[in-house]
Amino acid sequence: MGRPTLSTLAVFAVVFTLQTIGDLIGFGMGVFALSLPLGTHPWTVLTSVYAHGSVSHLLANALAFVFVAPLVARVTTPTRFHVFFVGTGALAGITQVVLMSPFGAGAVLGASGSIFALFGYLLVGNRASNVALGWLPLERRGQLLLFALIAIGLTAVTAAPGIALVAHFTGFCLGAIAGRGRVLHVSRDTVA
Repeated sequence: MGRPTLSTLAVFAVVFTLQTIGDLIGFGMGVFALSLPLGTHPWTVLTSVYAHGSVSHLLANALAFVFVAPLVARVTTPTRFHVFFVGTGALAGITQVVLMSPFGAGAVLGASGSIFALFGYLLVGNRASNVALGWLPLERRGQLLLFALIAIGLTAVTAAPGIALVAHFTGFCLGAIAGRGRVLHVSRDTVA
């Protein structure tokens, strides 16, 4: 699976253990969950990416992560992988809480925004996609519309109460944009 994949799974486990201990001694999810105002608990921009609301939430994200992460990790360095993972997760989480706050939505946590970014990157940043995009008679706007429709479809598939759909959509779009620019790709000689 590669070191970035294993180390990310280890961080999931450590953070979930800390959450469980925190619950036992009286710390709530507020220590880990991202919510507004962002300046109140600024560390949650990072911790929320690795925190999960339940064992089933953790397992579902870990399974999806194991499915896609090794494929992305193969084309990049561990540092780039981790920066991409936490960066896209943080941006997806911030977008979720900011856009949903007028509707009374509260905090967000979980790695799904980052995982959707990995899916977006994998879908768009590979040779087959580049060949398909070159074959389709679509200009840049048409390609963007196509990716937006795919993002909407994938987001709709995961729709359920309590799911951070804005984070899913945002993560996928960030990953697709990064994949189009192949920002994680490095030559085989530089991959550690």
